Amino acid sequence: MTKEQQKTFMREAIELSRKGSQSGKGGPFGAVIVKDNQIVGRGYNQVTSAYDPTAHAEIVAIRDACQNLNTFHLEDCILFTSCEPCPMCLGAIYWAQIKHIYYANTRKDAAAIGFNDDFIYQEFNVPIENRKIPTEPFLREEANLVFQHWQDKDDRINY
Repeated sequence: MTKEQQKTFMREAIELSRKGSQSGKGGPFGAVIVKDNQIVGRGYNQVTSAYDPTAHAEIVAIRDACQNLNTFHLEDCILFTSCEPCPMCLGAIYWAQIKHIYYANTRKDAAAIGFNDDFIYQEFNVPIENRKIPTEPFLREEANLVFQHWQDKDDRINY
């Protein structure tokens, strides 16, 4: 992929961020997913309009690309996003197995306009019993039976 192609794809992500925020759909974030130099997924932030805290640009683009490609893995794909991915999106990017990320604005740029995800990054390093949201194990034995059933399934699809 040439530098000019990279610029074209990043500009599309930036344009999606503008479109979404100017239309009142959500925050100023956009993303595209590219495979074989073609855009296969697009997304812009729709958190406020979809009433969905997970409707970040990268998540929307991943969902779009997976639907368009009829797969749940995007290992041959590249993500162009208008801002450094938040922890949730970064997790989804790894689960989708995207091979490369290009981003424009940094998380510090986002924090400067009120989108501060740093507290979530910090929570990952806090012992589970000391996190801001109380988290505790409950009915593990019962849930483990479902795990055992999954492990024993002959027709399961591993991912």
